[in-house]
Amino acid sequence: MGDRVALSIIGVLSLAIVGVVGVLLLAHDPGRRFSAEVTALPALNAALNATCAALLVVGWIAIRRRRIGVHRACMLAACVASALFLVSYVVYHALAGSRPFGGQGWIRVVYFPILVSHVVLAAVMVPFVLTTVYRALSGRFDRHVPIARRTLPVWLYVSVTGVLVYLLLYHVG
Repeated sequence: MGDRVALSIIGVLSLAIVGVVGVLLLAHDPGRRFSAEVTALPALNAALNATCAALLVVGWIAIRRRRIGVHRACMLAACVASALFLVSYVVYHALAGSRPFGGQGWIRVVYFPILVSHVVLAAVMVPFVLTTVYRALSGRFDRHVPIARRTLPVWLYVSVTGVLVYLLLYHVG
C-alpha cells in the first residue's frame, strides 16, 4: 500500500474516531440516567491513560539508549492502551453520558483549561499517532523520526492530562 492510500485511510479513520467521540459528547441528554454497569470505567480510563504515559516515557528512554526492540514494544503497547481507552471511553459516554464538573471557585479555573487543552489536543493527535505508527511499521524511519518527535510530547500531555481530568472530576470537583 502506498503512502497516499495509507494516509487517506488514516485521515478517514481519524475523522471517524473524532466524529464518534464528538457526537457522544455533544449529544448530551440531561434526562439520561447514569448506568450503574459503567461506574468503574472512568477509573479504568484513568489507569489506561497512566499506563500509556508510562509506556511512552519508557519507550522514549529506550530509543534514546538505542534499544529499538524495547522502544517498539513500549510504543505498540501504548497504542493498545490508547485503543482500549478509546473503546472504554466511547462505551462509558454512550451509556452514561457526560458528568458535569461540580467544583467551585479556584478549582474551576484550574479544571477547565486542562480539560479544553486535553480535548483539543486529543482530537488533533489522532492522525499524528496513526501516521507515526504507520511510518514505523512500514520501515519509513526517515519519515517516522521527525513526526514522532512532535507526536510524543502531545500524546504524553494528553495521557497525563487525561489522568488529571479524571482526578479533578471524580475526586476533587
